[in-house]
Amino acid sequence: MKIIVDAFGGDNAPAEVIKGCRMAADRLSSDMVLTGDEEKIKKCARENGISLDGMEIVHADSVFDIHSEPSEILKSGKGSSMETGLRLLSEDKGDAFVSAGSTGALVFGATFIAKRIKGIKRPALAPILPTAKGPVMLMDAGANTDCRPEMLLQFAIMASAYMEKVKGISSPRVGLINIGGEDTKGREIELEAYKLLKNSPLNFCGNLEARELPKGEFDVAVTDGFTGNVVLKLYEGMGSFFAGSLKSIFSGFTGKLSAMAVYGRIKSFKKQMDYKEEGGAPLMGISKPVIKAHGSSDAKAFFNAVRQAENCVSGGVIPTIEKAVRK
Repeated sequence: MKIIVDAFGGDNAPAEVIKGCRMAADRLSSDMVLTGDEEKIKKCARENGISLDGMEIVHADSVFDIHSEPSEILKSGKGSSMETGLRLLSEDKGDAFVSAGSTGALVFGATFIAKRIKGIKRPALAPILPTAKGPVMLMDAGANTDCRPEMLLQFAIMASAYMEKVKGISSPRVGLINIGGEDTKGREIELEAYKLLKNSPLNFCGNLEARELPKGEFDVAVTDGFTGNVVLKLYEGMGSFFAGSLKSIFSGFTGKLSAMAVYGRIKSFKKQMDYKEEGGAPLMGISKPVIKAHGSSDAKAFFNAVRQAENCVSGGVIPTIEKAVRK
């Protein structure tokens, strides 16, 4: 198995990307393929004492500018580390692709270079969020601000396949994010999507109010990209707020003494809320696994993103989605 990684995507590239790929090469079964300026990659590896043994480098002349229009990935962005990685993926020279670069460019490039799964109307970003009872996949989290009801059904199909094959959850519980639990609530898109989901073979458990999301009663939370992005950003903001509050509570002499007594629980909670543990958000609907890593990812996050990509391939997520769409 080969995992292609954009060596120049993200705020901490290429050093943290290379470190993460070294960890993956040592601990996982996949071969690593780095895309980017070969000389810069080798120089960075030398300066940081990182061995590139067993890792392939495919040269790319440039780095995609995150301030550019996403469609530029096919124009001025051609030959960039991201475009090169997606092209290798489309040419079957790798089994999955990981990048922490521009989200918009990755969505656009994956759609038009790596291509969608046949029958899928739109790809969607699907981050994994922590809850009180385990992970939940939010879909869509921003790739499609305007959606149709049938797209939400496809989102649910794809997310269910991921949660079953990668997370090992049998018959994932699907919820439709809405302003109330009743089937009469919501806009036209929610009303129509509710009917489609109810009549589907999925384990649809009804509407899901945002305040219920952290409780962990659902494994998949489906919505349009606009609503999903608002939910995601609020989730991230509250996570930062809780982290800051905990730090404040356990500050000072007495606070530090108290923290020692519950250190194990604090460490466990911190790990549960850490995005680096998951690695990234799958871009669901593409013909091969594509993982969008967080822009500020460090080596640990890149390692986990590669692991996530490997799990998508070995778990057969794409074939499962293809089969479900054909049905």
